[in-house]
Amino acid sequence: PKFKHFVILLCAATASEFHLDGDYLIGGLFDIHHVDFSVHPRPEAIDCSSQIFSLSSYRRFQIMRFSVEQVNNSTNLLPDVSLGYDIFDQCSDTKNFPGIFNLISENGMVRPWRNSPENLSKSPNVIALIGPFTSTNTLAVAPLFMSYLIPMVSYGAASSAFSQKVRFPSFLRTVPSNKEIIDVMVNILVHFDWRWVAFLYSDNDFGTDGLELFRKAIKETDTCLAYAKGLNENTGHAQMFKQLDELNLNTIIVFSTDLDAEALVEAAVRLNVSDKVWIAGDTWSLNKRLLRLEGIENIGTVLGVAQSVLPIPGFDDFIYSTKCQMAKEQKFCNQYCNCSNLIPDDIISMDPSFSFPVYSAVFAIAHALHNVLQCGANKCNRDTEVQPYMVLDQLRKSNFTLLNVRVGFNDDGEPIFGSYSIVFWNRSSSAEEIGLYTFFPSVSFSINSTKIEWFTNHQVPISQCSQECPSGYAKTQTGIHKCCFRCDVCPNGTYISTAEDPYSCISCEETEWSEAGSTSCSPRLVEYVLFTDSGAILIISGSCVLMGLTVAVALLFSVTYNTPVVRSAGGPMCFLILGCLMLCSLSVFFYFGKPTTASCILRYFPFLLFYTVCLACFVVRSFQIVCIFKIAAKIPKLHNWWMKYHGQWAVIAGAFVIQVIFLISSYCFGAPRPSHDTFTYQDRIILGCDINIAATTLSVVVPLSLCSLCFIFSYMGKDLPKNYNEAKAITFCLLLLILTWVVFATGYILYQGKHIHTFNALAVLSSLFSFLLWYFLPKCYIIVLQPHKNTQQYFQGLIQSYTKTISH
Repeated sequence: PKFKHFVILLCAATASEFHLDGDYLIGGLFDIHHVDFSVHPRPEAIDCSSQIFSLSSYRRFQIMRFSVEQVNNSTNLLPDVSLGYDIFDQCSDTKNFPGIFNLISENGMVRPWRNSPENLSKSPNVIALIGPFTSTNTLAVAPLFMSYLIPMVSYGAASSAFSQKVRFPSFLRTVPSNKEIIDVMVNILVHFDWRWVAFLYSDNDFGTDGLELFRKAIKETDTCLAYAKGLNENTGHAQMFKQLDELNLNTIIVFSTDLDAEALVEAAVRLNVSDKVWIAGDTWSLNKRLLRLEGIENIGTVLGVAQSVLPIPGFDDFIYSTKCQMAKEQKFCNQYCNCSNLIPDDIISMDPSFSFPVYSAVFAIAHALHNVLQCGANKCNRDTEVQPYMVLDQLRKSNFTLLNVRVGFNDDGEPIFGSYSIVFWNRSSSAEEIGLYTFFPSVSFSINSTKIEWFTNHQVPISQCSQECPSGYAKTQTGIHKCCFRCDVCPNGTYISTAEDPYSCISCEETEWSEAGSTSCSPRLVEYVLFTDSGAILIISGSCVLMGLTVAVALLFSVTYNTPVVRSAGGPMCFLILGCLMLCSLSVFFYFGKPTTASCILRYFPFLLFYTVCLACFVVRSFQIVCIFKIAAKIPKLHNWWMKYHGQWAVIAGAFVIQVIFLISSYCFGAPRPSHDTFTYQDRIILGCDINIAATTLSVVVPLSLCSLCFIFSYMGKDLPKNYNEAKAITFCLLLLILTWVVFATGYILYQGKHIHTFNALAVLSSLFSFLLWYFLPKCYIIVLQPHKNTQQYFQGLIQSYTKTISH
């Protein structure tokens, strides 16, 4: 139906502690009673005084009354202005609307269209509201106050939803939001390394907001939420505790109202639940009734997060001087306590939580009104027409000191003051402060674990799905929770960094190494044969000796050039062989030192080229020996052709040209280059030269072919004259050559360390010495020590003797 005004029907009115006349009224909503049944969603009135009485809420109600009295008694805050209040018992979020409508009404009327021109000068009964306490109750009534921009200063509604200023533009609070208390709880979990936890919460807006914030907060930690359950009047506690035991959950966070927490803890005591760590929220961490509950010490260790308690000076005297209104008459519905059996000590000794938030909320409104009225030392400007939005504007600018606490709000209406105490329920039935979490001016967290008497005999309880992996082991998740895992050792060449990623083994860099189960990589030792290495010194010395002997032999042969021994050894060809041996020996020097592209090429090129010339010379020599003694007599034309066209030099030159072509071709296709052997040894890098096998094959075809021909021809001359041992010397040299490289090949297969390059240089040097020592030195021996054999007559005698032998 269309209407402009909603009429409020008033109950019989008499003065009570719920109402105080004043120049300006502030509203108050306190859940002094609680409904104990599921309510119907239709808004309808309910008599709260017949419901469950909450002494802690009643204490907060008295804190508001006391705060207003202190404001009125102040000569500086509102010097000639009195502050009054209308307080209602909000026992339900859906059945207390008559009181709400009374607070926002204008002379008994609620005007839904506040922005109508004729209503702009009208104002509601109250200039601000203290409360409500719970997030659910606040969400139910906030839209009504938001539409009038009536400031709501809550002393307990901690849901993070109220930080959304678009939805709640006139909402402020004097308690930190759920985000802060969740941060404290997560810090406690991280401090004690509890990773496998349950989260029990009230099945309402307050609890579900806490659950969502908790899930977000633990994303960046090692904590896993293994179990979450909403608590209400229908919760099956026995089944719930059974599920907790099946999941091996030892740490339980209880983020609930005090009524839900009382029912839960009482059920735990009744069901003999033990050996648990309980983390209590600020709503019940100082609950005196539970602290004194018989058997509470058996449930385990209880830690709590509580608002830091500030004593309110004068409050106890106020309670003693004030009698509870026991008359059943009330000014309006739900402004009756029904507390005839209360005594002052009951109120004073009750849980003091949220006392300062109520106290500071009243003073914040008073300071805001002080600024709106432009109050001075003795009077205020009473001509100012105070509107709720004016008070709201000044509330946002709050900046005053109360009980040595600087009170103020940020842009979202959140308090920029306050702290949390971390408490431990000791065996003396009291909540002992063991730590502190402050928000302003900066966040700090401290806890004294030595004060805690653990149920595990002074050992911090363990709450983990899986035991932490040993050092060097990676976690492999075994279920939906990251806290449940198996441990796998990281293999060689990898390491685990728990700070970065405890679930993956990270491969070491190519220049690093690690053993199995390592947490870091170590630099690999880079190895190559230095020139100062003893093996290198010996081989280089041997190469120098070879050069010296080669030069000495060349000088000796040049002096005795026309003698039969020199002529039979090859004459001018001897000098070519000796020169090539010297050039081959240069390659030995490039096997040592740090490999470079140039050194890798020079390590093989001189040897392959000039050793090919040496082999070609010995092929020619062995062929000539066989030709002189065997083929010349049988095939004289071949001998004549060979002598006429200098066949020996043609073969040598041809072998040289072909080898040059093959070497250049193979090096163009894939030249030797520096290599890093990182596979043979895990802790070392062996520097060497990488050879392209396909390209190198071409360059060794000619030397192998020549070696084979040389061996065949020299073997054919094995029955030549006994004293004429040219062929036998060549055969023996070839056998030494073959043996040298077979030994090297075997060593190369069995050993891949840095000294393989030393062995390679030794094989090259041995190949050179095999010809120098076993082919040339015997001839030098004859020239120097047996000159009688170095005559023409001696050689002719040998030849004639062999000719007679084969003719018979």
